[in-house]
Amino acid sequence: MIKSTVLLRRHLPHRKLTTLSSSSPSPLSDPTTRLEPEPHSDILLAEEIASILFTSSAADWKCLLTAADIPSRLTPGAVIALLRSPPGDRIPPLLLLDFLRHSSSSLQTLTLASSSSLAVLLANSRHLGPLNGLLQHMTETHRQSPSKIVNSIIDSFEARPGSDPVVFDVLVDTFRIMGMLEPASRVVFAMKDRNLTALAPSLRCLNSLLKDLLRANSMDLFFKVFAFMRESGYSCDEYTFSSAIAAYFRVGNVCAAKRAVLEMGEMGLAPNAVIYNNLIAGFCRAGKVDDGFELKRQMVEKGLAADCFTYGTLINGLCKERRSVEARKLLEEMHRLGLDPGIIVYSTLIDGFMREGNVDEAFILRDEMAGFGIRPNLITYNNLIRGVCKVGKMDKAHELLREMAGIGWKPDAMTYNLIIEGHLRESDSVGAFRLLDEMKHCNVSPNLFTYSALVNGLCRMGESRRASSLIKEMTSSGLRPNPVIYSSIIVAQCREGRIKEACETLDMMAEGKVVPDEFCYNSLIIGLCKVGKMEEAKRYFVQMSNRGLQPNTFTYGALIEGHSKAGEMDAADGYLKEMLARGLKSNKVIYTTLMDGYCKVDNIEKVFSTFHSMLGEDILPDIKAYSVLIHNLSKNGKMHEALQVFSELEEKGLAPDVYTYSSIILGFCKSGELEKAIHLHDQMRHKGVEPNIVTYNALIDGSFKSGNLESAESLFKLAIEKGLVPTGVTYTIMIDGYCKLGNISEAFVLFDEMVSRGILPDNFVYSALIDGCCKVANLERALELLNEMLVKGCFATVLTFNTLIDGFCKLGKLQDANQLFQLMVKKGIMPNNVIYTTLIDGYTKNGKMDEACLLFLEMQQSNQMPNAIIYNSLIDGHCRVGNTKEALALFEEMMAKGIMPDDITCNMIIRVNYEEGNLLEAFKLKDAILEKGMPMNYITYFALIDALFTKADFSGAMQLLKEMKEQGIKPEDSECMKLIHSLSSKGFAEEVNRLLKVMVDSNWVTQQST
Repeated sequence: MIKSTVLLRRHLPHRKLTTLSSSSPSPLSDPTTRLEPEPHSDILLAEEIASILFTSSAADWKCLLTAADIPSRLTPGAVIALLRSPPGDRIPPLLLLDFLRHSSSSLQTLTLASSSSLAVLLANSRHLGPLNGLLQHMTETHRQSPSKIVNSIIDSFEARPGSDPVVFDVLVDTFRIMGMLEPASRVVFAMKDRNLTALAPSLRCLNSLLKDLLRANSMDLFFKVFAFMRESGYSCDEYTFSSAIAAYFRVGNVCAAKRAVLEMGEMGLAPNAVIYNNLIAGFCRAGKVDDGFELKRQMVEKGLAADCFTYGTLINGLCKERRSVEARKLLEEMHRLGLDPGIIVYSTLIDGFMREGNVDEAFILRDEMAGFGIRPNLITYNNLIRGVCKVGKMDKAHELLREMAGIGWKPDAMTYNLIIEGHLRESDSVGAFRLLDEMKHCNVSPNLFTYSALVNGLCRMGESRRASSLIKEMTSSGLRPNPVIYSSIIVAQCREGRIKEACETLDMMAEGKVVPDEFCYNSLIIGLCKVGKMEEAKRYFVQMSNRGLQPNTFTYGALIEGHSKAGEMDAADGYLKEMLARGLKSNKVIYTTLMDGYCKVDNIEKVFSTFHSMLGEDILPDIKAYSVLIHNLSKNGKMHEALQVFSELEEKGLAPDVYTYSSIILGFCKSGELEKAIHLHDQMRHKGVEPNIVTYNALIDGSFKSGNLESAESLFKLAIEKGLVPTGVTYTIMIDGYCKLGNISEAFVLFDEMVSRGILPDNFVYSALIDGCCKVANLERALELLNEMLVKGCFATVLTFNTLIDGFCKLGKLQDANQLFQLMVKKGIMPNNVIYTTLIDGYTKNGKMDEACLLFLEMQQSNQMPNAIIYNSLIDGHCRVGNTKEALALFEEMMAKGIMPDDITCNMIIRVNYEEGNLLEAFKLKDAILEKGMPMNYITYFALIDALFTKADFSGAMQLLKEMKEQGIKPEDSECMKLIHSLSSKGFAEEVNRLLKVMVDSNWVTQQST
């Protein structure tokens, strides 16, 4: 016995389990899976069991084991010792398997090590069926740790040199069949890690694994296994390449698929019909139908017959590329070859023609298939219904619905959804809801797509409130609206201007336990920004970030646009910087928006720096960016710079559009360069860019401002001849132009035409007409227009009232002017400086100084500063009625306030001082006037000369005459003679002769006059 034990020990392996890789410890850390030397007692027990099994018959060994009390003494170590000892090697593996099954009740559970050792023995004896059963049992027992199974079997395999690697094939197949594709792949990777590549599973085994990985869409594992096969030198066959090609197509790598086909040829592998069909299907799915046809040609050349699958695949590919006519020819080819297209091919073709809008051909196919005895199915009918709904033939859709029910096909949810969507596409919500009721009546439950179609359709029709009401119906029927449905409602509410409701909808999502996504937030933020509610937009932007949602370019673009439109460029620039800091890229639209914003706040420097930033990020400006730049340069009168940018965009090959040309034309018209504007108009038409009404508005306005009525009328007529519809702006320009030129009758003709076209005149049109009527003294019509304007709710401006008040004042109708003034105040329109000036001037000219002075006082009480014109008018008025003291007092007040009088007032005050005998003050004021470079008139000079003659200061008088000559003042001949006669009557004959001589020498009077 001692000798046997020593012998048994000598043959047991004395080694520790190797790890999966040199850098990490073995996952088999528990003692039940490590190959350690067994204790002496286990070895003795194993020898005893081996002796019984080897010498006993199949009927006796169980009884002998029980008699020897083996079940109570059996240990896992004894089982392992048995499986790995020379005596155990003499025992058939199936008997060992039977022994282990019998003993499992004693051991409760077999160890992984003992099961693995037995698996290797079964593989070596090619008992593959029992091996598969054992591995399944091991997998079910250790499902949570498949990697331990893999490593345990590898350890057991290595413990028995010369073992059959088929054990790994069966292990991979077992995992694979049980749906454990990752552990199956791990077997392959473990072979690589343990440098057992030469013993890896067979090509047949790995081909099956690849096929299952492909079917499960486990593409990452697929390509890792395939890479292992290539690196390990496997001679891949047609099946390997078939799977690889399908995988390449699955991930969209068409080039790799093509390379695989070429590689097959280089290896001498001839693709069979199945592989060709898979290739053709892959190319068609990838949108490479023509490559599919080339493969079909090669297939036929190699003697392989294209079957129904081949043709069906190509027909499907052609239909997806909207090449249904070509697909129809393939169908005819199928019939010639005796191939039966079947319902799928016909349904595909019908759908293809329907998607292209060729309804007639689709129905011809439907009738043709019926002629071949092919009965349309539900898919066929749904395709037909989809097509007729798409082209708006709703009656035909309902006819098909009745037809399918008549031949026994029950419409499904998709059938109803298609027709409901068709009704909504035709803006027929009544028909859509009628069908919804029918759907429910037929016990077809509306699904998420049904409600989504209803919500989208109603939102498109501007019925967001009705769409919102569907949310409750959905939830009550057990359906949860998704963020897409909510975002459709939010977009519609924003579009309809119901911003508050849009905010409530987003808030309602949280109540319904639907988490808003980025699109929901973006839809609301965009809507808020469009209506300028930037604070609310910012609040939802912060809320979005707090929810862990990442703002994207659309989010930032909306915020930048909103702030740019509001002229808040610091905020807009801040969001741009934040966006770039997050790693998001800006785009042409955002930069163009910023440029437009900077243009609106007249920050031309930032406009150009933004433009250069755009270029610096390799974002090529499009025509819109250039046009914004040109428009704003032109608007600011920088025509030279605008033309430079215009030349640059043409040099870059960009074609200026109507907006670009119109911007420059507007600039030329504003700067009074009408000829250049008209030349550019002719140039744009020559280049095929047709002017729009905005272009003609600019040209017409420019013509009127240049006083060219003929050009304005010609352009207006040309615009109408071209089919352009005049806008409110067009009529306003024309009416204002006619009024300014005094052609009131033509202005009213256009006014009547404007109203007849349904264009409501605004306050500017009314103001222009009122101004025109006042210019031709038709104040009665002007008043009618004012009343009409006020009745229609147009806002009458200060300018409108001033025009009328000025008209009445000029006609001396001060009572009417005052009534308008009172009406204006009653309407809450505060009179400005111009209104007070007009009324005060009117009163002073008509000698109503008390009323003028009252208005003057009222004006100052309303905190309005009187101007020089008002003071001049009041001084003139007081002088006219002889109130010289008031006139002098006002002049002193005027000077004390730093208001500079005009030359007329100064001359008037000089004369007042003269008349009052204040010659010293008169001469002081004269010197002050000359010192300030203001002109003196001859009437004042003659008054002073008369005063000096009276005082016998003849030299002073002669000096004044000299001063007049130096000032370039040339009095009228008649006025000179009046002065001569006046002085002569006062007895200054000799001095008058001297004075007369100076006048004659100065060519102020003729010799004949003297």
